[in-house]
Amino acid sequence: MRLRGRFVLVFAALAPLLVATGCSDADTAPAVAKVTVTPSRTRIGVGAPLEIAYRFEILLGAAITGDYRVFVHVLNEDRQPIWNDDHEPSVPTSQWKPGQTIEYTRFAFVPTNATPGEATIEIGLYRDNDRLSLQGPDPSSRESLAREYRVAALQLLPGTANVFLIRRSGWHPEESLAVEPSLSWAWTRKTAVLLVRANPLANSLLYLQYDARPDLFPGKPQQVTVWVDGKPIETFAANSDKPAVRRIPIAAAQMGTAEMVELKIETDRTFIPASLPQGGKDSRELGIRVYHAFLESPITQK
Repeated sequence: MRLRGRFVLVFAALAPLLVATGCSDADTAPAVAKVTVTPSRTRIGVGAPLEIAYRFEILLGAAITGDYRVFVHVLNEDRQPIWNDDHEPSVPTSQWKPGQTIEYTRFAFVPTNATPGEATIEIGLYRDNDRLSLQGPDPSSRESLAREYRVAALQLLPGTANVFLIRRSGWHPEESLAVEPSLSWAWTRKTAVLLVRANPLANSLLYLQYDARPDLFPGKPQQVTVWVDGKPIETFAANSDKPAVRRIPIAAAQMGTAEMVELKIETDRTFIPASLPQGGKDSRELGIRVYHAFLESPITQK
């Protein structure tokens, strides 16, 4: 299970619900592309990392004027949003040509506040109040005036399907944005400790989503060392001021055989906001900001 912080990446607002003018009761406008969306897993625990592959096959005769954004809505069985990932495609739509295929992959964490159950991924292309017609795998969604296309399904599992991580020491209290409470994080002190409550006894992968203040350490960003069971396993430069994901392999032998395992995140240098120009009254010692920590093992991949 990841840290109690919820989704890593900033969630985009719902795309406009208005559609292009001139639509009839059934959407008969020619589709500009065939869209396919493939999640890396269709059964996944809440809080777990997920990669989603996008494929747009531009259809013959398609002509797209201007740049459209991709909206992605993950909805529960009551069609309430679980999370959204509106984004720019890897190639601007104004450059799409008939016969061309656009493919790319994006990464997200399933929010920990999601309710386990069936979920649907819907997708579309929008610009302001205009949406383009697409061809998706579900023909019935072609009838939608909203031009939202059902492209994949997920089975969200309880968090008990994950390896449980506990913040033990060296963490400041969790914070979040008032306008987006699903986005939360916790700053580390110089050393922050996580406890793996149940050793998976298998080769695993630690996902660490973080950002830092490289502007405060010009020329040489902070160095972060990850320790497992008292031994360093990886050191990296905290050189990203936007949420970045670090994937750290951990061998079963490195975690030993004890029931619980200690993971330590150590930063070589820290800063105190109050000591900075216009830093206010925040006198905390800060290392890096962690949005998610998740230990993936064969248990979580079932």
